[in-house]
Amino acid sequence: MIVTSADAMTSENLEGHMTRARSVGSPGVAERFASAIATLSLTLMLVPAVAAPPSGSAANGDTRLESMQIEIWPEYDRPAALVILRGELAGNVALPAVVSLRIPASSGGPAAVAFATEKSGKLLNLAHDRSDAADFIVLRFTVPARFFHVEFYDRLATDIGERSYKYLWPGDLPVSWLDVVLQEPAGASNISVKPELVESASGADGLRYRSAQLGPAERGKPLPIEIRYSKTDPRTSAQILNLSAPAPLPQAGSAPLAAPLPGPKEPSWFFPALGATALLVAAAASAFVLWWRRRRHVGPAARAGYCSKCRNEVVAGDRFCSKCGAPLK
Repeated sequence: MIVTSADAMTSENLEGHMTRARSVGSPGVAERFASAIATLSLTLMLVPAVAAPPSGSAANGDTRLESMQIEIWPEYDRPAALVILRGELAGNVALPAVVSLRIPASSGGPAAVAFATEKSGKLLNLAHDRSDAADFIVLRFTVPARFFHVEFYDRLATDIGERSYKYLWPGDLPVSWLDVVLQEPAGASNISVKPELVESASGADGLRYRSAQLGPAERGKPLPIEIRYSKTDPRTSAQILNLSAPAPLPQAGSAPLAAPLPGPKEPSWFFPALGATALLVAAAASAFVLWWRRRRHVGPAARAGYCSKCRNEVVAGDRFCSKCGAPLK
């Protein structure tokens, strides 16, 4: 049964009810609410893009290298290829500087990350962060001086006579002057290198070294270095020439270098969940605005009265109360 407005409410109550309805339904309320919700949703969706940590070469920002020397020592003291990266920051780079470098995932990680206060100076261990990807391991460290040093051992098949190794400089940093040095394995023959290393000299350790100055290298431009040689002796160069193993690098003395680098600690699901929350908030706001506008456009002629059970206002044509669900007659 539908109770009419005249039967359900006194004129005083009806006037108060209509006053409250006009106050709630005043023009602009829904629009202002929707605008605030839209602003909040947009902010939530932009947070992942702004706050997500950079990776790869993007993490280096304006960091530039004055020089980078890539040294490859196949089978020096292990049946693997020892790769040494000796970098010098450009003079206009502010210190301390954050450096991000990729090394092959096949290496399993760095054997050493260090810095020096001068070229060819004493190396000190440097704390670093790492993140693993499919083909690369990204190393991130803060350099307090202009010179840094990274070493890693990469896989090299030594159970065959014809041996080869390929290293790819990924171009994470722009370099003003790039050098490549190859230490020839003791007992090796038929050695070839691409790019060609034209200079050759003997070192104090009794090994031969080939080198070339390749000039500037752009950021994002990879440089492949491929080495081939013949060798049947299973021993390393250090074993053949009875070379002593290098001493471990000393630790840096300052406390900040021994501490892990600061970085984002949010779990991997944090930013996707934040984006999903923003979408849900936006959807809820849209539904509210549609409901509000529909409610505002229901005129007095369409209002049929009130539910006899819960006194909720009903609209002509409704068969059930929208609040309590009671049938309307």
